[in-house]
Amino acid sequence: MEDRFSPNLTFEEALKQLEDIVRKLEAGDLPLSESIVQYKLSMQLVQFCRRALDKAELEVRELTDGGSEQEFRVPRNEGVE
Repeated sequence: MEDRFSPNLTFEEALKQLEDIVRKLEAGDLPLSESIVQYKLSMQLVQFCRRALDKAELEVRELTDGGSEQEFRVPRNEGVE
């Protein structure tokens, strides 16, 4: 399934669209053919969101000492009370 979204689509917008589709499908008011179209679109949105989350996770890992997982520690200011 190839997603065909605007290159400007944000994670938040995609998530909102996905939530709207879920509401429509859960309401059960759509004809079967439209339900299938919406389901396919939702799967594309899920893939888009997963890729966005994977990319964000990679960026965070790269920012933390070469990708190693370390506990974040705030340095103590000596002499500050």
